[in-house]
Amino acid sequence: MTVRHVHHHRNRHLNKILEKADKREEEPIRPEINYQALVEQIPAVTYITALEGFGNPRYISPQIETLLGFSSAEWLAKVDLWVQRLHPDDRQRVLSALYSSFENQKPFRSEYRLLARDGRVVWVRDEAVVVCDEAGKPSFLQGVMFDVSDLLRAVESLHQGEEKFRTLFERAAVGIALVDIEGRLTECNPELQEMLGYRKEELLSRFFSELIHMEDETVDLDLHKKLLSGKQDHYQVEKRYIRKEGGVVWGRENVSLVRDAGGNPQYTIHMVEDINEWKQLEAQFLQSQKMETVGRLAGGIAHDFNNLLTVLKGYSQLSLLGLKDDDPLKGNLTEIKNATERAAQLTSQLLAFSRRQVLDMKVLDLNTVVRGLEKMLRRIIGEDIELITHLAEDLGRVKTDPSQIEQVLLNLVVNAKDAMPKGGKLILETNNVELDENYASTHISTAPGCYVLLSVSDTGCGMSPEIKERIFDPFFTTKEKNKGTGLGLSTVYGIVKQSGGNIWVYSEPGQGTTFKIYLPQVEEELDALAPGDETADLPRGTETILFVEDDPSVRGLGSRILRQQGYIILDAANGDEAMNVVSDRVIKSIHLLITDVVMPQMGGKELAEKFKALYPDARVLFISGYTDEAILHQASLSRGEPFLLKPFSILTLAKKVREVLDQRSVVSGSISA
Repeated sequence: MTVRHVHHHRNRHLNKILEKADKREEEPIRPEINYQALVEQIPAVTYITALEGFGNPRYISPQIETLLGFSSAEWLAKVDLWVQRLHPDDRQRVLSALYSSFENQKPFRSEYRLLARDGRVVWVRDEAVVVCDEAGKPSFLQGVMFDVSDLLRAVESLHQGEEKFRTLFERAAVGIALVDIEGRLTECNPELQEMLGYRKEELLSRFFSELIHMEDETVDLDLHKKLLSGKQDHYQVEKRYIRKEGGVVWGRENVSLVRDAGGNPQYTIHMVEDINEWKQLEAQFLQSQKMETVGRLAGGIAHDFNNLLTVLKGYSQLSLLGLKDDDPLKGNLTEIKNATERAAQLTSQLLAFSRRQVLDMKVLDLNTVVRGLEKMLRRIIGEDIELITHLAEDLGRVKTDPSQIEQVLLNLVVNAKDAMPKGGKLILETNNVELDENYASTHISTAPGCYVLLSVSDTGCGMSPEIKERIFDPFFTTKEKNKGTGLGLSTVYGIVKQSGGNIWVYSEPGQGTTFKIYLPQVEEELDALAPGDETADLPRGTETILFVEDDPSVRGLGSRILRQQGYIILDAANGDEAMNVVSDRVIKSIHLLITDVVMPQMGGKELAEKFKALYPDARVLFISGYTDEAILHQASLSRGEPFLLKPFSILTLAKKVREVLDQRSVVSGSISA
């Protein structure tokens, strides 16, 4: 008999999930995805058995105890327990089919009886696949077993008139249909009626194929022919069904053939399980994995480019400072500087998407953010679009980067404007919401709890499912050439995820679009937001600065900029070289250490600790191309520590250095004699 077959397309993901469950003591599953919970919520026994040393169980889900009365630990401890519990009348048939599956590397499918601990006979439908290692050698058997005892008894009793089995049929948790050889429905249970939205009398005598989505009508044509010809006893497929009102529902269909006393095909039994929720989770999981992979690639590229852009940007600015207005090279250098700044903006967006930028986290009221941008937003959308705001009173506080969340709102508003070329309505809403376990179970990486919701809705053209699946992909755009980089929404995605939130999009063609952003509520006090400093003057100083950077171009640029501003500069290529510099007894005072966060041999944090032991009153400024969660954890940087993101400009570096030095009066430190 068949079981809930894990579709070939999904087997690879299930395999990864089960491998994580097998190694959960070494590599704990990330709570935002919880692979083990996904597998163990399946209402069936899932298992992995090693082919080397036949029957050696490697994993079995806790449902085995409900099925047969044996705990997972007992099952894994006894290598041949499964063979022992096979019903004697089924043993030879099942083992032969299993060995054949090993040899041919084809799926194993069978119905058989198992003996429970208390002596009960349990009918199971078992379906498994052979998993090969990288060399193509069969390595594991993975599959699922369903208890089909009650369903079998129910179906067998339908034509025997036994009322108690009719009750089981009527109350089964999966849709069941009996279909004659011509393909007409002769019986169906309430679960199938509810799944498809029809009354029983509307379904009976209809061709079952009329209920199938037109793109899936032939998905099991060959399998059905083999079933009727006796080449196989059953099969399993996934199909889309059309509900009465026109909606689509995904179903996993198990089909078995019933023969009469003479062995002739009599009718087929179709057991249909609603897997819409599973399909949604699967799609979310695949999207999450794709975004994570692309994000790592984008972040790595952006990090490497930041060092190059820092040098290009800095030296072009230095060159421009030394040129007269009528110098023929000034125009060329200006173009180089402008192009570098545009490239820096692109790398900044890539860092946002990949969640590898440094956020200046503040406790905010999103209502304040929306009101502060309202005038600008009205100018952006123009007169043809009506801006409507619904801001909840007593809105909870969130913790995010003020400038980045403003960028999120601006990007979404610009997209909404582009979707309404003939005008429309743009609605901005905030609300306090509580997401429960039910919501979290259908939205991957979402934890139950209290959130602040920021939604941006428009009455524009909407999106097709195909476009909606790709909107957060970097460089994907539906705009005309040269009218967008395709990084706007990917930047939004990265900022929201790095702030600990989630973003979901709801859209239909011609029905407009709604983006919903959920940010966790915090109980901290609101932070005061300092106004920006728009001065372009380059601050100067006379203090002594130790500049430590493993990239020689960046180190040379930074040292040159600061020397021109009057500082005494000592430089080093790494932490060990820096400690040799500060150990020189000639150096009596150092006021500031500027160090890259990640360097070979000795990282910036370790260097800072050793440096501060010698110069306790000196200040420290960390710099880096990016600092993702792993590096932040490794470097133990805490909120509020001075940090400068590459690529930096002359003005940015000069201002930051002066700002750090002026935070308090610096008393020179010295090495003890």
